[in-house]
Amino acid sequence: MWIVLVSHCCLSQTTSLKGKVTDNGEPLPLASVLLKGTEMGAATDMDGLFELKNIPPGNHVLLISSLGFLPYQTKIILGPGESKTINISLEASAESLDETVVTGTLKPVSRLESPVPVEVYSPTFLKKNPTASVFDALQNVNGVRPQINCNVCNTGDIHINGLEGPYTLVLIDGMPIVSGLGTVYGLTGIPNSLIEQIEIVKGPASSLYGSEAVGGLINIITKNALSAPEFFADGFATGWGEYNLDVGSKISIGQKTDLLLGVNYFNYENPVDNNGDNFTDLTLQDRISIFQKWDVERKNSRLLSLAGRFFYEDRWGGEMQWTPEFRGGDEIYGESIYTRRWEVLGKYQLPLEEKLLLSVSYNDHSQNSVYGDTEYLADQRIGFAQLTWDKTLGHHDLLFGSAVRYNYYDDNTPATGEADQIWIPSVFAQDEYSFAPKHSFLGGLRYDHDQRHGNILTPRAAYKWKISDHDIFRVNAGTGFRVVNLFTEEHAALTGAREVVIAEELKPERSVNVNLNYLKKIYSDNGTFIGIDASAFYTRFSNVILPDYETDPNQIIYDNLDGKSVSQGVSANLDIAFPSSLKIMVGATWQDVSNTENGVTQQQILTESITATWNLSYTFHSLKLTADYTGNLYGPMRLPLLGELDPRREYSPTWSIQNIQFTYKGLHNFEVYGGVKNLLDWTPNRGNPFIIARANDPFDKEVTFDSNGNAVSTSNNPYALTFDPAYVYGPNQGIRGFFGVRYTVF
Repeated sequence: MWIVLVSHCCLSQTTSLKGKVTDNGEPLPLASVLLKGTEMGAATDMDGLFELKNIPPGNHVLLISSLGFLPYQTKIILGPGESKTINISLEASAESLDETVVTGTLKPVSRLESPVPVEVYSPTFLKKNPTASVFDALQNVNGVRPQINCNVCNTGDIHINGLEGPYTLVLIDGMPIVSGLGTVYGLTGIPNSLIEQIEIVKGPASSLYGSEAVGGLINIITKNALSAPEFFADGFATGWGEYNLDVGSKISIGQKTDLLLGVNYFNYENPVDNNGDNFTDLTLQDRISIFQKWDVERKNSRLLSLAGRFFYEDRWGGEMQWTPEFRGGDEIYGESIYTRRWEVLGKYQLPLEEKLLLSVSYNDHSQNSVYGDTEYLADQRIGFAQLTWDKTLGHHDLLFGSAVRYNYYDDNTPATGEADQIWIPSVFAQDEYSFAPKHSFLGGLRYDHDQRHGNILTPRAAYKWKISDHDIFRVNAGTGFRVVNLFTEEHAALTGAREVVIAEELKPERSVNVNLNYLKKIYSDNGTFIGIDASAFYTRFSNVILPDYETDPNQIIYDNLDGKSVSQGVSANLDIAFPSSLKIMVGATWQDVSNTENGVTQQQILTESITATWNLSYTFHSLKLTADYTGNLYGPMRLPLLGELDPRREYSPTWSIQNIQFTYKGLHNFEVYGGVKNLLDWTPNRGNPFIIARANDPFDKEVTFDSNGNAVSTSNNPYALTFDPAYVYGPNQGIRGFFGVRYTVF
């Protein structure tokens, strides 16, 4: 009897566990709390609180998970009758599989329910390898590559699946305000702390977004001021002398209006010439960007927001002894660019029972540049307005819309005789029909009228088979178009030494694309999550417009390609999250991008055949320290040589940029981080006699030309070259350390 009584008393001394689950200090509701190996569990309430009662004494493993966050696991030891309290902060997943996305269909929908594959990247992903701009941050996205087009001025664009920058449309909050002249500038100066998420669609999207969404699009979605932190600051410096600062604050204006204000400042004023060609390895910059966004709380949660951004940059590259007094002269070579840009964009949901949304945007871009002794002055303005009607009827999810776009462009180059102004009106319709519980079909059609090219129709179709809650199969087919835009920052077009010849009746570029996509989620019993996202793609272009510099050395001939251009390949992303806080993200793409004319097929210049990206992350919870190892790898590219005698490599080697970072989160509201970029100290001058052709004679004063204007071989120019900084396929910036601090108040 005594033994039974003691046993009963001990067993009755059950324990309890309670705590709070947060996300960066904010309560996280509906998080799952589970004791491993038992049926005991709970979900956190709206304050992030949970409590488990009547737990048997002993050693336990606590598992906590929530959609969009890395799973958390910790050991708990409870003595008889003991009660414990624990506070847990979950880390957001760099790429979740269940976010709300809007880019694929122009309406909010779960990523798993979207018939169009959309890749989503959060601010957590951007923090894995801190950069001073979104342009640089995209280097760790599989199938997306920032391409620097000039060794001197560092002008660049974004390649998606190997396609050139003009085929990528960049949006901010769904507004196509970044294009042509402003592509690279639209991706710099946006404070990373203001970004809610980045959505990427690979493949034509012209049926919803019109011209330039031929190869894909990138939509940068900024935070809603109503849910943004009260104050944040993020600053870092590198061993090369780069300094970047993001500062932002949420300001309440009355009871229903919140203002989100953000400022980004970047400075680099330390000329470096490690490859010994007397030219700066990295462009020097002094840049400021001011962003503000107003969000108004309205009846029935209707949307009203207005945002604006001002951007100014002074950057230069060139010979190491260049100073501003040499700007525009022919004594010391330099490329100096002054850029001023401002943007406004707004969204207003009409006060009607039907869901009608009016979106407007406008930007003004002014550029004052000199390339050596050649002056380049340009102005671009883009206005956009769109009205959409979102309607559900039975099994039909409908979207109707009408848009108008205004383009203005003028510069002082021979390619632009007079200012180009054009209005492009359009209408579009889309219907997603759920014809069975697990099957849906999306059809869409857009009509644009361009006074230069007439009527343009762009249809699209998509099929989604939701095999299970964890398996999605999609087939997408679509078309894209790009209207003629002769603007280029290529130096050959800016010299004024060539006659510009434009073929009659240039046709808009067209593309047809087919994409197969399979998405798989796996949840193991021990809390491990595995996500697989694989795609196969094929895109064929017609009427591709290419500048021809080879037919006549005294002319630039713009004409449609008499042939075809093809981009095809396969791509896959693997995302693994272990309960031990180890996170692995790996992506790889094989692609074949080629142009065929007169029966001859060639690999497109500056297009890699293989690419890979990775991110390995591990958190040492006892130390409150996270380690991130990120990197990318690119396969051989065909490079732009200047002639048969050019001694530089015709194809690049396979090369890689790798980084490591450590982040400490043991201080209240603070994160301290630091690490090393480009661990392998790789630069493209390896294996090459030089990168910039004729760096010793940038004004071609000692080059001898024949009667046709071609450089000829001489004793001081044995390779028959002219000055050219376009042989660039990777960054010239070598290994460097960095250190930074983040401060956030919620």
